[in-house]
Amino acid sequence: MPFIQIVPIKLSDTLDLKRLEEAIKKAFNIEAVISNSKIDISDAYDHQRNQYHSSKILIKLKEIKSEEAVKILGVTELDLFIPILTFVFGEAQLKGDASVISIFRLKNQFYGLPEDDKLLTERICKEAIHELGHNFGLFHCDNYRCVMKSSTYVEDIDIKSINLCSICKEILGGFLKI
Repeated sequence: MPFIQIVPIKLSDTLDLKRLEEAIKKAFNIEAVISNSKIDISDAYDHQRNQYHSSKILIKLKEIKSEEAVKILGVTELDLFIPILTFVFGEAQLKGDASVISIFRLKNQFYGLPEDDKLLTERICKEAIHELGHNFGLFHCDNYRCVMKSSTYVEDIDIKSINLCSICKEILGGFLKI
């Protein structure tokens, strides 16, 4: 049975990814399974930036993707970047197999605000669905409530819904039969 493989990467044991599994299944109608797979991402670290190059992590994720998995999603607490941006919340291969999200800048504490586990979980789920949407061929959406709307700031993530808009659902439905 096909599934989406979730790989924790240098992730605290206190973070419960059960809600993420449920959100992914609801969004794509495909089981999500947390994997015990390990990857070495030491070569993705950039000493000058004190961040991890997300594109290099995507390559590593592709290497460990289970044959039964339709997609693989890495979840990390490390700060991610791509060379043209200061940081990214996540990155995905458009119509590809791998995506990665970082919760580093999704935590309220990063902005000097009190910890909020419920809000953090919502942000994680939205970003994961967004990046997996790219894996399934979806582009950024102009609808500010659609989960596929681009997010430059964490406030953008909070404004949008966890759901795909009707247009994105229709595009996605051709592949997933949702």
